[in-house]
Amino acid sequence: MSRYRRWNELLELLASQGQLQVEDAAKALNVSAATVRRDFDELASQQMLTRIRGGAVAEGVNYDLPLRYKTERHPSEKQRIGALAASMVRAGQVAGLNGGTTTTEVARALATRSDLGSAGPSPTLTVVTNALNIANELIVRPHVKMVLTGGVARPQSYEMIGPLSHRILADLSLDIAFIGVDGIDETGATAHHEGEANINQLIVSRAAKVVVVADSSKWGVVGLADIAPLTAAHVVVTDDRLPRTAARILSERVPQLIETRDEAA
Repeated sequence: MSRYRRWNELLELLASQGQLQVEDAAKALNVSAATVRRDFDELASQQMLTRIRGGAVAEGVNYDLPLRYKTERHPSEKQRIGALAASMVRAGQVAGLNGGTTTTEVARALATRSDLGSAGPSPTLTVVTNALNIANELIVRPHVKMVLTGGVARPQSYEMIGPLSHRILADLSLDIAFIGVDGIDETGATAHHEGEANINQLIVSRAAKVVVVADSSKWGVVGLADIAPLTAAHVVVTDDRLPRTAARILSERVPQLIETRDEAA
């Protein structure tokens, strides 16, 4: 288990229990107590938890974990979803992306689309995003014209939110938007943070085509705030671990459901 994955697991345990002893954490993660102590010390130095004798407490920690700790969750599924979603983009289009680990994979796939970069140094694709990390990945690509919304940055997701983001997005039209979500069920897509959900709603409303990108672990999760009903999505791209009941519901309510598969499996 990588360090970031251990940190992710530790923070989720803390978020659910409030307090965690070293020995209990070591048993849950199947690692040594010494490893857990080092992890606790490192996370405490980043103010992600508070150390106590024999363990740690979850001061200020919740399930809305920083993006860098989420990257270890279902990485291969997200890469496949990102690559497939990115293949939907055509040269000359304006593509919108919200923040998140799966949309980051969409951005990385767009960055390496050789056909989009074949026209020379002039941009052949415009990307609009409220995510600082996605802008950072794409701004150096000569085939991409990068438009970053203003707003207040959230360290948990690197997303810009608030009225300043609204001012930019309200004046733009998107050919296609890729929306990452915290949860999706029969009622629609949701986010854990109301400010992010609000910006995501606006991105959806400005797009001619809406593509929800979500690995199968997001099914059945309900966040605090609504992003959009299923009927607002034109495509849902997920992986082949999606429960059959969920696949049936999505197929009935969304024009196109795509379940990516690991060809190497």
